[in-house]
Amino acid sequence: MDLEARCDRLRSLHAPGSPLVLPNAWDAVSARAVVAAGFPVVATTSGGVAATLGYEDHEGAPADEMLAAAARISRSVDVPVTTDAESGYGMEAAELVARLRDAGAAGCNLEDTDHATGTLRDPAAHAARLNAVREAAVAEGYGLVINARIDVFLGAIISGTNEPQREHLTDALQRARAYVDAGVDCLFPIALWETDALEAFVSDAGGPVNVVRTPRAPSISALAGLGVARVSYGSLLHHQSMDQFSRALQSIAGEA
Repeated sequence: MDLEARCDRLRSLHAPGSPLVLPNAWDAVSARAVVAAGFPVVATTSGGVAATLGYEDHEGAPADEMLAAAARISRSVDVPVTTDAESGYGMEAAELVARLRDAGAAGCNLEDTDHATGTLRDPAAHAARLNAVREAAVAEGYGLVINARIDVFLGAIISGTNEPQREHLTDALQRARAYVDAGVDCLFPIALWETDALEAFVSDAGGPVNVVRTPRAPSISALAGLGVARVSYGSLLHHQSMDQFSRALQSIAGEA
């Protein structure tokens, strides 16, 4: 498939109630393993990619290195690749779109955290940025699939609040609707896992919804029943793989 066919294919697989399942990869080898297991799309994890390159997540790695890794992954498989572009690396929309296209990305995640300050961006300002990315892609004839990550629930967890996730729905849904109006394809309320809040978000968000499948989240079949369109795993598989590697090293060390 050429890049536009990959974009079309990725977009078509976002079906509420029959979710696209994305076990996130972090390099060419893991991406090929995802494809060999029968998954129709490869998604990258910024955490796993950054760790492989020797950096911290949350834009701790240089953009050039992250995008070069995305390009290697895209070249290594014959399916669409959606790239975790974090918060866009401070690039203007046109530059970001051009770099994603050069990397062969059929889609991207863009999150509404400002990593320079560690705070959530104003939803209207972030919506304007997402719209600028969409317009830049359209201007290039590039059907980039934009997955807008909403960090409201993640921020609440990081800050140590313990209230039910429903308490954050108003803010999350305000962001979701603004981002849909800006032209995104999918909404990603990361770290949202409480079933009642998930159901309300999916019902009112106004577009397809991506849920990260943490151990606390409902099963894939349950998420399908809620109308979720996309299920991803973030850096979970990378962490599990490294844990297994560490255990193997400890076993070898014990024999030495």
